[in-house]
Amino acid sequence: MEGDCLSCMKYLMFIFNFFIFLGGSFLLGVGVWVLVDPMGFREIVAANPVLFTGVYVILAMGSMLFLLGFLGCCGAIRENKCLLMFFFMLILFIFLAELAAAILAFLFREHLTREYFSRELKRHYQGHNNTDVLTSTWNAIMTTFDCCGVSGPEDFDESLFRLLSPTKMVPEACCQGNSYPGDVSMEQCVSGSMVFRHNKGCYSAVVDYFEMYILHRRSLASWCGLLNSSPWCLPCVLFRGIQ
Repeated sequence: MEGDCLSCMKYLMFIFNFFIFLGGSFLLGVGVWVLVDPMGFREIVAANPVLFTGVYVILAMGSMLFLLGFLGCCGAIRENKCLLMFFFMLILFIFLAELAAAILAFLFREHLTREYFSRELKRHYQGHNNTDVLTSTWNAIMTTFDCCGVSGPEDFDESLFRLLSPTKMVPEACCQGNSYPGDVSMEQCVSGSMVFRHNKGCYSAVVDYFEMYILHRRSLASWCGLLNSSPWCLPCVLFRGIQ
């Protein structure tokens, strides 16, 4: 009976980590493809700070999941205590990293407020300056999420952008996608027309975007609890059962 239970644990852990391995391989493949793509996608990513950082985040996550799945699969199917120990240590490292991220998010929670982003936008956003990281990042966010400012176009009132461009009420990044430089709608947009610009703030747009993928907080918490508890329980039981 004990042998059947151990065998069941072994194959459960193998299946669980096989899906982790596939997910890590997919993320790793996407990250590598973007970096070595000969069709010019690499230049687009390199010119956008948000995408450029995101590619390396995907590579790091893919590498960690790939290694985690590999150690879990091999350790379970071969019943190797050394591989299971490495697997357990990697799980512990991920847990500590999550804990550290949660603590940092709590300590710097005042930097994630709408007021903080509005203040930083007013002080540092320059408009059409691709060499400034903050300006390029904000342009990418406003273009991607079809939004303007943090709370809305009024965030550019009494801002550094208005000092540098006194004839413009909002930057070109706030204009709708069918507008282009030299177009009449673009000129009306930057001069203050509400018809040709995005009037929704980026803070609400980003929050709404992520809420689309979180249908229910309880189900998300349940999945997170399952994903965090299963890797702890299975290797411990299997490790103790291996003679």
